[in-house]
Amino acid sequence: MSPTATASLRKESDVASDLLANDLRALRKSRGLTLAEIALKLGRSVGWVSQVERGLSTPSIGDLREFAALFGVPISLFFAHEAPVEAERGVVVRSGRRRTLGSSESGLVEELLSPDLGGSFEMLRSIFAPGAGMAKPVTRPTEEAGYVVSGGFDIEIDGTWHSLGEGDSFRFDHKPFRWRNPGTAPAVVIWVVSPPVY
Repeated sequence: MSPTATASLRKESDVASDLLANDLRALRKSRGLTLAEIALKLGRSVGWVSQVERGLSTPSIGDLREFAALFGVPISLFFAHEAPVEAERGVVVRSGRRRTLGSSESGLVEELLSPDLGGSFEMLRSIFAPGAGMAKPVTRPTEEAGYVVSGGFDIEIDGTWHSLGEGDSFRFDHKPFRWRNPGTAPAVVIWVVSPPVY
């Protein structure tokens, strides 16, 4: 391999490492946890957690599983880092480079439309399978809003069900919610969450 190709691979690896570090830091901060609390929960030193968050240490797959469990996110969130063009990094997400979360078995697949997990909100493209639904309401410490791009989509907010169709939108703040797709086609919803939960 040529020195130029080796340098290019090293640079891409550094960018991916920086993106992972930024995401781990954003997840910790969005949950109001300190470095010491994370270290205690993972059974690691504060120094190690700090180095991971600064991109100076690379966590193992086992470590990433523990981070995913701790933050309540799918481990796949940590593996889809493609180094964007430098000028677009942290600003633009190309359609072919979205990070996909969830699986078709769960009835919900989400694509991260935001460039990373930093900032005060995240934007997702959520695809709800026909007949899928959330069994029990959940309450998150977030303000959330959505826009139905296609399909039929029902959402229960604070005990009241709302049937939405293409072009409809919703918003709620720190309220219990659950969803279902009553139709025979996938429902696509652009979902905004503040602060980020993924």
